[in-house]
Amino acid sequence: MQVYKALAQGLIDHGVKTLFGLMGDGNLYLANHYSSIPGATYIASAHEAGAVLMANGYASVSGEVGVATVTHGPGLANALPPVIDSVRSRMPIVLICGDTADGDRNTLQDIAQRELVLPTGAGFEQVRRPETAVQNLREALRRATAERRPIVLNVPVDYMWKEVDYQHDPLPPADRDITLDPDAMDQAVGVVAAAERPIILAGRGAATPSAREAICRLAERLGAPVATTLRGKSLFLADPGALGVFGTLSTSAALDQIGKSDCVIAFGASLNSWTTDSGALLSGKRVVHCDSDPQAIRRHIDVDAAVLGDVATIAHAIIGYLDEAEVPARRFRDDWIGKSADLEEYGIPPSPASLAGSIPFRETVRAIDRLIPEDRVVVVDAGRFMFAGYKLLHVPDPHSLVHTCNFGAIGLGMGNAIGAALAAQGRPVFLVCGDGGFMLGGITEFVSAVQNGIDVIVMVLNDSSYGAEHIQFRNRNMDPSRTLFRWPDLSALAIALGGEGVTMRVPDDLTTVEKAIVNRTRPLLIEVKLDPDDVPTE
Repeated sequence: MQVYKALAQGLIDHGVKTLFGLMGDGNLYLANHYSSIPGATYIASAHEAGAVLMANGYASVSGEVGVATVTHGPGLANALPPVIDSVRSRMPIVLICGDTADGDRNTLQDIAQRELVLPTGAGFEQVRRPETAVQNLREALRRATAERRPIVLNVPVDYMWKEVDYQHDPLPPADRDITLDPDAMDQAVGVVAAAERPIILAGRGAATPSAREAICRLAERLGAPVATTLRGKSLFLADPGALGVFGTLSTSAALDQIGKSDCVIAFGASLNSWTTDSGALLSGKRVVHCDSDPQAIRRHIDVDAAVLGDVATIAHAIIGYLDEAEVPARRFRDDWIGKSADLEEYGIPPSPASLAGSIPFRETVRAIDRLIPEDRVVVVDAGRFMFAGYKLLHVPDPHSLVHTCNFGAIGLGMGNAIGAALAAQGRPVFLVCGDGGFMLGGITEFVSAVQNGIDVIVMVLNDSSYGAEHIQFRNRNMDPSRTLFRWPDLSALAIALGGEGVTMRVPDDLTTVEKAIVNRTRPLLIEVKLDPDDVPTE
């Protein structure tokens, strides 16, 4: 069997049933053969960045390793910004790329690929002999899961047609059993037991049924309200003791309750600057940090106690300690339930008068959000709209939210949306992006969505500007005209690309938007015309 066939079969045998990629002379035989295997799905991107973004969206929603393939040289270079984003979101991805043959270093596409990849923070797995290619693939898949980051598998192009003996070697089951350190547990329970007004904070690392059940039990036992990070949004959707998102996106009522607390017990949360407001929300509080990932502990902030282990196991253990010591439940949870019952999740301040031909931001985003089927996946591109947007958008659970702003780049949403759709098991994907992000990275992969029949609804919040720059000029009383653009009609462009499109300029257009959503048969773009001075930044 040739190496390219062995790699394709290895992917299938390791359970990789979806591959995203863009063909070049370094990977075309692999991608072509994989796509011919019964049960395999190959999704072609229009740009190498799109392939990695698709793998990222797939991994985010499915919880499995996302796999992409690109060619060497410029193909790999084009893929690097999404690789960095995936590194920072700690997403398990394997990127299979061709590499220039050792004896052909004068080719135009030659570059030192290891040196290109390592500064991104991704891992690198080199295939040094044709005979080891399948084992190298296995190791890349193992590392992606164990290290929770992208791994680039580098395959010289002259190996692809070499004959090798193929033998499948299954991956060992992941060993997630970590014995809890008794001293660490004693220290953590001491902090928890002494707290009078505790809050439990859960992140994406606690977004499993077993972890949620254990944390809810602990919250009841301790008398603590529960909150989530942004990436843990909606984990406690139906819990009356839920504060919502903890951090810079908190409601004013939640911030008031957080301010009154004296202890935060974090499970599966990195405690980054967005969650802690650069540490301000933890000031004067004792903090217990629980995580299965040793790299997450104290990564962003120092804490009073830290426990490494399975989140559910730790939560159950704390309950046992509290019961043994007969520590009484606190009233902090009941206090929150009592005062939060009549609170709306987020109040909507009235929008200022908008320019003719544009509509209010908050009212419009909330109205369109309510038209999207509740059982959906939400992908949010980066832009100044996202801070207010996150407050207005609803998701059914943490794995149905794909956050794309880990490297501060706009335009990463469309590729993520396609990958998310492949993992969404029939649910629609709702992508929210700005006009700048759509023009930068969305148009190219909108074509891919059309060609692959992806059920995606794209809401483009079009203020005809690069908003983050626009607001900076406004804040300094400078002319923002250089940030303004005369884009083409984006809904008409979507139709020209083979999708469907509708434009919303006045509130009465909402009826047309609703009909378009209900009757969609192809990727749908909703262009929302906004005033650049009416897009909120919080």
